[in-house]
Amino acid sequence: MRITVFTALAVVLAGVLLAAAPQQPPSETNQVGEFMRAKLHHSQKLLEGLSMEKYNLIAKHSQAMSLLSQASNWQVLQTPEYRQRSTEFRRSVDALTEAAKQHNLDGATLAFVQVTMKCVSCHKYVRSVRMAKLDLPLEVDTITASTLPREDAQ
Repeated sequence: MRITVFTALAVVLAGVLLAAAPQQPPSETNQVGEFMRAKLHHSQKLLEGLSMEKYNLIAKHSQAMSLLSQASNWQVLQTPEYRQRSTEFRRSVDALTEAAKQHNLDGATLAFVQVTMKCVSCHKYVRSVRMAKLDLPLEVDTITASTLPREDAQ
């Protein structure tokens, strides 16, 4: 039963992380894509560790995710809210590491769920900020276009 729940959670997490990956300009896509795949790999290994009750595996991959969250590729936005979300993510991952070190499977499982929720929430936030940025030029172009004299009006 436990493995079935963990397997379902892994499938959902993988789908969410892949679908929630923010859109990047082509020059950044490969770097961020590789980075996101690394994050996904660590998430899958965390789930494996939880389902198999392998505390060393949990601790290893939660620490790796904490390190990833400090990398330059992680900083896709430079906003106070994004920094706060990154800090909250890191705290959740560190709680997961601590629970693994204490051989607390229930605590580690709860921390993993919190980490997953932080991921989904942050990806949603990044998408909304990026969409807002994409909308801005269109509105400016529309305003500019409507105020310019039309060629056919002359």
